[in-house]
Parts: sequence; structure tokens; C-alpha cells
Amino acid sequence: MTDAGDNAAAARPALSPLGLAMRRFRRNRLAMAGLVVLGVIVAFCLGGVVWDRWEVAAGRPQPYQTPLEGVHPRPPSLDPFLPFGTDPLGRNLFARTLVGGCVSLGVGVCAAGVSIIIGTFWGITAGYTGRGVDTAMMRIVDVLYGLPYVLLVILLLVLFAEQTIWLRMVVLFMAIGGVSWLTMARVVRGQVLALRESEFIQAARAIGSGGGRTIVKEMLPNLTGTILVCATLTVPLAILQESFLSFLGLGVPPPLASWGTLASDAVEALNPVRVYWWLLVFPCLALGATLLGLNFAGDGLRDAFDPRSR
Repeated sequence: MTDAGDNAAAARPALSPLGLAMRRFRRNRLAMAGLVVLGVIVAFCLGGVVWDRWEVAAGRPQPYQTPLEGVHPRPPSLDPFLPFGTDPLGRNLFARTLVGGCVSLGVGVCAAGVSIIIGTFWGITAGYTGRGVDTAMMRIVDVLYGLPYVLLVILLLVLFAEQTIWLRMVVLFMAIGGVSWLTMARVVRGQVLALRESEFIQAARAIGSGGGRTIVKEMLPNLTGTILVCATLTVPLAILQESFLSFLGLGVPPPLASWGTLASDAVEALNPVRVYWWLLVFPCLALGATLLGLNFAGDGLRDAFDPRSR
């Protein structure tokens, strides 16, 4: 019986490091729960675009349309068309929350992508080159760490305040990503410094492999786990920064909406006489659930790629 089990175990192909990491990730219940929650939210937000088109075809107020006649907010109800109620302009809050989620997620992913590209390039260049170049590049990172990055983002957004909506959107995620790459650069540089002296890198150099080929063929595959984990943890930070800037009125320009602008509009609509609680609760719940799912998934990936994990 034991021999049969040993033979079956020997017959199974050995998993790659990526396969082992994914198996550890699937065993992490919190990470899988966060991934499921995130998948549901993303699916609903993408469906919000379809909902928007269906609302237009049905003749109802569009999520970004301002009615000509004054209306009052409607509270949540069992009406399948208005489950979250309406805002002070009579617009469907459910549709606005879904479409606003697409904007927030899109800005977060794009900003994280910019951060990953800059941080990975900077960290690999500094770590692999070494010596004076490494020292100079990391001192620049130290100086940028000391600057108030939120003020830099606000300054960039104010400079482009009079541009078109889509140009301001591009400036928004470029500005957020442009100040979020510092941690990524430090992490990648540390990994490159450890890999640079490893035996397989020395062997690649011995057979005449150039620096660029060594980085692409040897180092990047070994940095995939680190970059993936950092990316997963950078996306929620970018979404939170976008929501904060939108709450201040410096983020997503109107008539577009994001979870941050919806929360800002809700705060303006609150008053001691009539508390329109649903205007604030539903966008904040969507934002909180998304950040929670991303953090759980990121922590799961970090544990899965940790060599000490079992």
C-alpha cells in the first residue's frame, strides 16, 4: 500500500514555483473570499454600462443627465429599477454607483500600471547597475519620499483643470501613478541585488549573455511574484487616492462620477432636517468592499509567493 502511494506520488509531475504559489493561494480562504468579492463587484460595475444603456432605452434619467425640473431624492425601495433610490437630481443611484465603480477601478488599475512600469524599470536599473548609478538613483527616491506627494498630485490636476475630460482623466492616473512607484522601486531593487549574485545569473554572464538579455530572460521571471504582489497592493492605494481627490473636487471631472465624487455629493446633500443616508452609504460600502477584497487578495498573494510558506 505504501509502495503504491509512493509510486503515485512519484508519477505526479512536479509543480513549478508559480504552480506551488497558486496552490497555496487557493488554500487561503480569506484570499479566495476577497477574490470572489472583487470578482462580483467588477462584474456588477461592468454590467453598469449595460444598465446605463438600458435606462436610456427605457426613457429614464441617465446616470449623468441633469433633469430640467427639480425633483426630490427617493429612498431605496423594492423597485428593481431603483434599488438604491435616487440622488437630489432624480438620477438612479444604483446605476451611478455601478458606472462610478468602473471609473474608480479604471483609474486605480491605470495608476497602478504606471506605478509598476516606472518602479520596476527604476528598481531593476539601480539594482543591476550598482555602484554610483545605484546610489544616485536611490537618493532621488529618498528625496521624493520626503516630498508631500498629495500636494504634487493636486498641483498637476490644478494645472490641467481647464483641459478636456479625457485629458484630465489621463493626467489623474498619470499623477497618481507617478508618485506611487517609490515603494515598488525599493522592493524591486532589493530583489535584484539578491539575484545579481546568484549562481544562475553568474552562469548567464559567463556564457556571454548581455545585460538586457540577462534581465529579460533570467531576472524578470524571478521577479514576477514580487511585482504581482506589489501590483495587487498598489491598486487599492490608487483607488483610495482617487476617491480622496474626487472627494475634494480635484479628481474625476463632471459629468463623470466615481465613488469619491458620489460620496462628496452625498455629504453636500446631508442636512439636519432630511438625512439622505443612502446617498453616502451605498457608494462607501462599494468602495470599502472593493478595498477589502483587494487587500485580502494581495495578502494571499504575498503569503503564496513567500518561500517560507508551506
